[in-house]
Amino acid sequence: MTTGELSASAEDTSLPESLRETLAGHYYTDPSIFRAEQESIFEAGWFCAVLGADLARPGQYETVQIGRESVLVTRARDGSINAFLNVCRHRGARLCTEQQGEVRRSFQCPYHAWTYGLDGKLVSAPNLTSMPDIDRGEFGLHRVHVREWLGYVWLCLADEPPSFADTVIGDVANRLGTPDAIVGYQVAELKLGRRIEYDVRANWKQVVENFMECYHCATIHPELTEVLPEFADGLAAQYFVGHGAEFGENIEGFTVDGSAGLDRIPGVDEEQDRRYYAITVRPQVFINLVPDHVVFHRMFPVAVDRTIIRCDWLYLPEVVDSGTDIDRSVELFHRVNQQDFDACERCQLSMDSRSYERGGVLVPSEHHIGEFHDWVRQRVG
Repeated sequence: MTTGELSASAEDTSLPESLRETLAGHYYTDPSIFRAEQESIFEAGWFCAVLGADLARPGQYETVQIGRESVLVTRARDGSINAFLNVCRHRGARLCTEQQGEVRRSFQCPYHAWTYGLDGKLVSAPNLTSMPDIDRGEFGLHRVHVREWLGYVWLCLADEPPSFADTVIGDVANRLGTPDAIVGYQVAELKLGRRIEYDVRANWKQVVENFMECYHCATIHPELTEVLPEFADGLAAQYFVGHGAEFGENIEGFTVDGSAGLDRIPGVDEEQDRRYYAITVRPQVFINLVPDHVVFHRMFPVAVDRTIIRCDWLYLPEVVDSGTDIDRSVELFHRVNQQDFDACERCQLSMDSRSYERGGVLVPSEHHIGEFHDWVRQRVG
């Protein structure tokens, strides 16, 4: 290419002030970039892994894929949560291959029967008594940093984890204006009413970007814009710090048909009533707050073009325990999820097109997505 061609190419990429550039298409399809994200994002920061209530009894466990690592999360006998790399210290066999399960007192490797307590310490192994020089503590499972917040278990694989307050809680504070704004929803005290898992054939960043903006809402979310009319204007709640989208005048509740919802969560104040707040906690959590329930998304990126999303609908314990009908409130966001994920898959199909080689553009109501793109670039180069 000549110098003149280079100059012309540079001029062609200039944008009007209304538009900003996106990430280039290969950020969504290049396996080497995905590997860099696994190392520099998912394995380096806090990752929301498990709903604490799913590990109610000692010995219950879940295995979670975080970046390139399988992590074993379990409830100890003292009630605490422990997390370990799911790898036997002897010859590297995977300890647990099931996504979830329960053991009585210990985890035993099926290869050579090295056995570990719920605290990760090496308990026994064939002929171990004849090897008195082995320190059982030193050859225990490799521990992962654990933090419990909002009723969920957050993990960090880094040797020195980043500040939980500055990253996870900081994302909530930056969206709501203060971390105290989420306190009244009593998320940790709510109970799981419904869980739906979605297998989305799209890069994880497609899902984050979609959740952050509402330029698409009038096009693909008829039920949501009926309940939240301001979304039809294309400005998502996340565009404004502290703002909650207000229910429509004739809307009674956050339900698929706008009919009455459930009793308001006691800690939700008058200013938060009849409003919807959406929060992105980077890199893989979406929190949706409405007066009577909370919708909590956890993303699990498993390939450059595939993302598993587990969506929890959380309600007051008495609502779940009484068998109250929650179908209409679940159905609203279930439809939103389906509509969103279909759009993400539609975009993923074009990421390798020569038309998207340099990426696309962001209109003004999407400019805040540019900050997310900068965040990704800073971590993967």
